Amino acid sequence: MIFLKEKTSIGIVVSEFNSAITSKMLETALSHARKIGVKVEKVIKVPGAYDMPLAIKKLLQNKKIHGVATLGAIITGETKHDEVIAYSTAILAAELSVQFEKPVALGVSGPGQNWELAEARAESYAKRSVDAVMEMLNVLK
Repeated sequence: MIFLKEKTSIGIVVSEFNSAITSKMLETALSHARKIGVKVEKVIKVPGAYDMPLAIKKLLQNKKIHGVATLGAIITGETKHDEVIAYSTAILAAELSVQFEKPVALGVSGPGQNWELAEARAESYAKRSVDAVMEMLNVLK
């Protein structure tokens, strides 16, 4: 259950890599935030998931923003590159959350997924990223 605070504002960081998927994730997250009464203060689009931490930090520095939802889809290729990207993004997002004492939700699917699986997960990951920020805000209040 999500309990909303009045005037709750979040930021969203979305990867443009695999934009056919991530653009749908952004649409879903924005629609879901409206539906549950959360203001999206700012959206920052970055080239890829690996580029998210700096944008997350920028949003967390904004006093109007209470938490950040991230959106991305990391697809497995022929190397372990997807694992490196996912791991580094997750670690830095968690560290920034602790540093700024604001929730950062990891709505980045992967590693270890193909295109079809990433498409299938897009809507649920987007909604859960917004929900996770709100749930953590409730826990921390």
